[in-house]
Amino acid sequence: MELSSNPDKITRDYFDSLLLETRYLDSVIPSTEMELFGKRFSSPIMTAALSHLGNTAPDGMTVYAKAAAMCNAVHWAGMGDDRELESIVATGAKTIKIIKPHADNREVQRKIEHAVKIGCFAVGMDIDHAFNSEGGYDNVFGLPMKAKTTEEIAEFVAMAGIPFIVKGVLSPFDAEKCMRAGCAGIVVSHHHGMMPYSVAPLMVLPEIINAVGNQIPVFVDCGIISGMDAYKCLALGAKAVSVGRHLMPLLKDGSEAVASRMKAMNAELAGVMARTGVANLNTMDSTVIHRRTF
Repeated sequence: MELSSNPDKITRDYFDSLLLETRYLDSVIPSTEMELFGKRFSSPIMTAALSHLGNTAPDGMTVYAKAAAMCNAVHWAGMGDDRELESIVATGAKTIKIIKPHADNREVQRKIEHAVKIGCFAVGMDIDHAFNSEGGYDNVFGLPMKAKTTEEIAEFVAMAGIPFIVKGVLSPFDAEKCMRAGCAGIVVSHHHGMMPYSVAPLMVLPEIINAVGNQIPVFVDCGIISGMDAYKCLALGAKAVSVGRHLMPLLKDGSEAVASRMKAMNAELAGVMARTGVANLNTMDSTVIHRRTF
């Protein structure tokens, strides 16, 4: 059988290789409520840190944020200018702002300060946009990027004054460094297959969970399209999951359509929790999962 170098296919195949046992006796109607950084949410299914959604639908970033607010879900915001972020926060969505690894740390600091000022409840950095595919530093829409050191991440953590999260962790190696820098959380992600043959997030998730010792929340991004996918991430130790590209086609139909799908995914999650004996997100159990070998 020919192996694929496409991380999105690798990720999908890994999701589908994980099978579940059922646990009906003594099971109850489950709760999907989640607490994060002192705030309560209705679901561990969050939006992803997307950018430039105006190419998908008019005011796409605001439409996306309104959907998260309608679901009482965590909203993540990616690259964009100050005015756009202000319009996102104005929807009432509880927002985490993810900042690119700009070469100029003064721009990183400025964006952190702006996000804090307008009411984002956490900020972070997308570390996997540091390099291009030719071994040089990346350039995103004309803006130069640069890889950051553990010490620089620690400086960002200190200047934020609110939870700081690193997105783009795909190894225990980076997870341990994030812990050392004082990060409040990490996002396990390969950024939609930025590097060929990237490991599936779920494949490396248990090692990352072990590396951080459950001291900080670990989130999962990439390829999540159902409540079943979300369940598998949560059972393997994730605090919550982000859904992005799966929701993008719905943006043209408005916030209600996006929110409807997010709520449906949460219902799918609850259905699997009920059938596997999981009463709430704190009682997830990885032993329910079996890897298909046939």
